[in-house]
Amino acid sequence: MSTSRIMLHAMLMALGLLLFAGPAPAADTDRHAGYYYPPVSSRETYRARAAVMPEASSDTRLGFVTALAYQQNGRAYPPTFVMFAKGEDFERLIIVAIGSHGFRGLYQARAMLAQLTSIARGTPMFRDNNLQDVLTFLDLARMMGFEELTMSDGQTFAHRITLK
Repeated sequence: MSTSRIMLHAMLMALGLLLFAGPAPAADTDRHAGYYYPPVSSRETYRARAAVMPEASSDTRLGFVTALAYQQNGRAYPPTFVMFAKGEDFERLIIVAIGSHGFRGLYQARAMLAQLTSIARGTPMFRDNNLQDVLTFLDLARMMGFEELTMSDGQTFAHRITLK
């Protein structure tokens, strides 16, 4: 058997193994780290006190971040953070501080989440259902179907919250 035939057989066998073995397991990679924020340096899991809404969809999540961006850009002053959705179904919520007034660490990032909770508690959905004293912004994010939230100062740290 010639060397070229042996190479051809070896390549066909390798291709067959790839086809019958199925897809390789997904690597736990974060393609947004190093682009929008530094590598994630801390993690936590938040167990939401509300279920994902049946009507939650990628359109819901994308509409939410788009509406927030529109509202922020309509103010007389520049925003201190940007929020956007990424992922195949926009299931990843990312918040990155910008400008000189952005948060400078995990505690300020959590304070910003508390501020977002205050805003969420003023919405008709929370008020009309008497949930303003119970749920947080993280609950709202989970209700919309977000699976994770990554917060970063855009320079030195990134913190990931898995929403369950």
